[in-house]
Amino acid sequence: MNILEEAIYRRAAYNSRRHFLKKCTSGLGALALGSMLGCSKGLFSTPEAGSNAAKFIPGLPHFAPKAKSVIFMHMAGGPSHLELFDYKPELQRLDGKDTPQSLLEGKNFAFIKGTPKLLGPRSRFLQAGNSGTFVSDYLPRFAEVIDEVTLLKAMHTDEFNHAPAQLLMQTGSSRLGKPSLGSWTVYGLGSENENLPGFIVLTSGGGSISAGKSAWGSGFLPTVYQGVQCRSKGEPVLFLSNPDKIDNHLRKRSIDIINEINQQEYENIGDPEILSRIAQYELAFKMQATVPDVMDIGDEPDYIREMYGAVPGEASFANNCLLARRLVEKGVRFIQLYDNRWDTHGVGEGNGVGEGMRRSCEAIDKPMTALIRDLKQRGLLDETLVVWGGEFGRTPMMEARTGEGFNGRDHHLEAFTMWMAGAGVKRGLSYGETDEIGYYGVKDRVHVHDLHATILHQLGFDHEKLTYEFQGRPFRLTDVHGKVVHDILS
Repeated sequence: MNILEEAIYRRAAYNSRRHFLKKCTSGLGALALGSMLGCSKGLFSTPEAGSNAAKFIPGLPHFAPKAKSVIFMHMAGGPSHLELFDYKPELQRLDGKDTPQSLLEGKNFAFIKGTPKLLGPRSRFLQAGNSGTFVSDYLPRFAEVIDEVTLLKAMHTDEFNHAPAQLLMQTGSSRLGKPSLGSWTVYGLGSENENLPGFIVLTSGGGSISAGKSAWGSGFLPTVYQGVQCRSKGEPVLFLSNPDKIDNHLRKRSIDIINEINQQEYENIGDPEILSRIAQYELAFKMQATVPDVMDIGDEPDYIREMYGAVPGEASFANNCLLARRLVEKGVRFIQLYDNRWDTHGVGEGNGVGEGMRRSCEAIDKPMTALIRDLKQRGLLDETLVVWGGEFGRTPMMEARTGEGFNGRDHHLEAFTMWMAGAGVKRGLSYGETDEIGYYGVKDRVHVHDLHATILHQLGFDHEKLTYEFQGRPFRLTDVHGKVVHDILS
């Protein structure tokens, strides 16, 4: 008898039928209540969430949703709107001229000092689609589906450094400790597949994003709602497979015993986080059989892999886009794609918003176009909300860290472009405008909180009512801000 088997035997002997009936009846009641409230979808009614139960039961939207799932593609680093979607011929005319002091005085920049030169767009723009929308020649394939999307061309944020801006974009707060958008989504709706996490994160582009894993954390929500990071290369989830000499039967028995101990601890302490721990052990066991199959794109037809540019076994944005479609099909509620290659300061030869950004666009152009087409041809785009963008934009002026000819742009919070598609979002619309050089939003500005309110609205939630009690007051994703952008919704 090995050590694990002996531990199981001792625990089984201790947990006699009499002991179980005496000590665990309230736990059974809690589990039964949880099942009625949606525990079968990974949801729990915790003491802190109890005050919400009278007015809102997690798993039930406030009104009929347009979206069943969300795919959020975050281009970490902040892609330049001036090279992609915001056509500014006046900025091209002013290329190399001194930046007016009115655009510099009293402003916060990450690197700009002195009086930098204005920097004209390094890409060319062409009109595309029936809408005649201007799209950069950096994105020739995406131009083919531009009539499927709404461009938000006057986005703005409150933060000009990466980590706080990424946190604000993903959690509604620039400070650590708040739940992410994906966590709020799963808290509200649960997952349609009890064998997979409701919130899955896929990364590409190398390295870690500046905000780290807090960008997909659950904050003060139970940890069962946090994002689960998977990999498109190698083992999908680290340490998911069984250890040597441990088969599935023994693994399941060990998890059962661990969860019995956890249940006893919950009975003694009453910490709702223990219930999350129980659910995570159970989910991890179910994922052993489910995740490897879902994450294996080798069974996709050749023409589908070619459409995305996906190659089995690679860690790439292309693979992640194809995986996002597969996860939507399996009922995963929120899929977050992070691509970490968009910090276009221009440090080093061939970088910046010239060749560096062109290479970055080559990595995403084909797969994100394929994702839109693939979702549409499968009838999934009508119920899947697709969101694309970074944490902020880029300045119309160069940084001037290396003098003349420097083609990098600094961080910019006043204006940037994002796009949305599917799930009740209007098609072929450009919403919002910036000034003649793309510095300020001058019409139909959309704040990050407005974006969040709109996403939650498409999921069937009033963003002011999706709350969670924490530290004596109700919290929500949009804090005390945000308004739904109804003009972009059909």
